[in-house]
Amino acid sequence: MEPQELRRKAAGIRRDLLNMIYKAKAGHTGGSLSSADILTALYYDAMRIDPANPQWRGRDYFVLSKGHSVEVLFCILADRGFFDKAELDTFCRFGTRLIGHPNNRVPGVEMNTGALGHGLSISAGMAKGLKMSGRPNRVFTLMGDGELAEGSIWEAAMAASHYRLDNLTAIIDRNRLQISGDTEAVMAQEPLADRWRAFGWRVAQLDGHDMAALSAEFRRNPAGGKPRVIIARTVKGKGVREMENVPKWHHGVPDAELLASAMRQLDERERSA
Repeated sequence: MEPQELRRKAAGIRRDLLNMIYKAKAGHTGGSLSSADILTALYYDAMRIDPANPQWRGRDYFVLSKGHSVEVLFCILADRGFFDKAELDTFCRFGTRLIGHPNNRVPGVEMNTGALGHGLSISAGMAKGLKMSGRPNRVFTLMGDGELAEGSIWEAAMAASHYRLDNLTAIIDRNRLQISGDTEAVMAQEPLADRWRAFGWRVAQLDGHDMAALSAEFRRNPAGGKPRVIIARTVKGKGVREMENVPKWHHGVPDAELLASAMRQLDERERSA
């Protein structure tokens, strides 16, 4: 897809996830909105996938390490045709498979995640297995920046570098907010790029809402024996003015008035794209 088409698609995904959260009366809103452009660029432009055959051996793999932001992933999988979009209305209801974290009973979900810090370890294991099997598939994982305080992230980073997993791409949703506030106040991370380089990773830094930059970086084959990390600078709550950079929207449900305002803003974003 061209960047303007991806921007339009991301606006629609944001509408879907806000409607889903509003109907369910539960959801992690801010982080889903901040990562919507990242996942849109992955699923509509960069990754090799087959919604009609989710277990296709030639597919690229995606693990949502920041599993609480599953709303954006479910909306994209439904829109891509992995399951019927009407099922989004069952989100967080009794008996549904669309629970509040990734669930591999849902077509297109590779791994259950929820406890933070596990996604990179899982992804490194997948990447190592693919290397050992001589398969060309790529592995992508999306982490939250608050999640980087987990020690298991850095153990996995060290292992991925040691095993030269250049088929692995980690993406950091660098919105600088976590549930308890500013990431730099909770557990300082800067200089973040230097830390990853010190662990032997190739580092890219970009605007996580720039579709052209995201697509170009995702399509680039890192190779060279180094895993790649993309530090994507984002805005928590992106797309809804009332939610942008507001910590309380880590988790929250819009009321009818705010939902209507959000829909108007996203309609305008789609038209302007």
